[in-house]
Amino acid sequence: MKNKGWAINSFCAWDGETLVLNVLGQPSAKQDAIGKVKGKQLKISVTAAPVAGRATDHMVRFLAKEFGVVVGDIEVVFGRFNVNKQLRIKSPKQLPSVINKHLS
Repeated sequence: MKNKGWAINSFCAWDGETLVLNVLGQPSAKQDAIGKVKGKQLKISVTAAPVAGRATDHMVRFLAKEFGVVVGDIEVVFGRFNVNKQLRIKSPKQLPSVINKHLS
């Protein structure tokens, strides 16, 4: 079985027009929020409970707004049922400040 993950040396990197993001998810949080960088992952908290992938689905909807894209532009490469995830965001229209600072 081939690993679909794409190794990056940071929590985020560009692959052409696609932003690859390594995420440490925190379900059942008090509010949806993009947190701080933890090693090679960006902490993202969501209010949804980790039941049947609902927290990941909620995270994708939250991030779609944050990046100015539609939900279908965000692919969960791995980690749908895990706190460790990799996402691919196609042509983000805006970047949250923590990512903007890192990439500039």
